[in-house]
Amino acid sequence: MDFVQAGGHRLEYRWVESGTQSSGPTLVFLHEGLGSTALWKSFPDRVAQATACPALVYSRYGYGRSDRMTQSHEVDYMHREALDTLPDVLAGLSVRDPILIGHSDGASIALIYAGARRGPVRGLVLMAPHVFVEDITVNSIARAKTTFQTSDLARRLGRYHDDAASTFYGWNDIWLRPEFRAWNIEEYLDRVAVPTLLIQGNDDQYGTRAQVDAIATRVSGPVELVMLDACGHSPHVDREQATVEAIGKFLNDLAPK
Repeated sequence: MDFVQAGGHRLEYRWVESGTQSSGPTLVFLHEGLGSTALWKSFPDRVAQATACPALVYSRYGYGRSDRMTQSHEVDYMHREALDTLPDVLAGLSVRDPILIGHSDGASIALIYAGARRGPVRGLVLMAPHVFVEDITVNSIARAKTTFQTSDLARRLGRYHDDAASTFYGWNDIWLRPEFRAWNIEEYLDRVAVPTLLIQGNDDQYGTRAQVDAIATRVSGPVELVMLDACGHSPHVDREQATVEAIGKFLNDLAPK
């Protein structure tokens, strides 16, 4: 396990080799609201092999084996990650030509980073992104709280996070606060000029197609949209092979070796 100092915290990370010598871009994986380096499992390895690109996977503050959370998230927590911590991670690990691959919260962070022109980025892969708050999202997050309190979810998350309770409530509490209803990052979309791949499950329990449609109609760069049947909020889990293939095609067209 390796660590980098970024955003004022000690964050765990791992490198994934592509299996070939490459001077091209680096894939940077940005996890969801309850994700971590380990919870990506073998997915980054599969994408790295499919694209012949090395990959960087890291856990945000309060996740995985990174520093434990000692303060609650604020409404702008994804902005702070995109504008402060992610640039620190990329600089600290000498990633100069990133392609950001984000899931859920991680996809939103990637959009803010690209739209704010905070640093270099060659392209975006966004799985189940959020750009505004929907009722379906809040309702599912409220149900997740009940599940956490009445099932073995805390034990299962404890396999991947040093402090599962603070990780869970750090994410859950902020999304359920009334002031979070106004959270919206559509202002960043017009300035996203890089190629973007959108992947959304038709059965996503945390968001509707309105999220990816808003992105597709407003970003200024080229967009590809993949809607997957029999797929919920996690395309890389529910439809792993189809997701790897879609990303592989997109990235090989974007950065051919």
